[in-house]
Amino acid sequence: MNDLNQERLVTVAERSTEVAANILVSVLAENGIRAIATGGFTAGFRAEAPGWVQVKTLEDQADQARELIAEIEEVEE
Repeated sequence: MNDLNQERLVTVAERSTEVAANILVSVLAENGIRAIATGGFTAGFRAEAPGWVQVKTLEDQADQARELIAEIEEVEE
């Protein structure tokens, strides 16, 4: 996944914990979408503006990732 750092990444979701973001990254990977979670270090801080962990994919896979995330969120409700 090192080449993800060299290509255009877009944020497709945000989660309040690193664990939740990494689960989403795993689900995306199982569906052929390469993704990474960023910002986990700051997500645990409890300040006035707590951080969120961003889930990012390659730009050309973003729409597919968003569709899958929407399906997952629909099932969770």
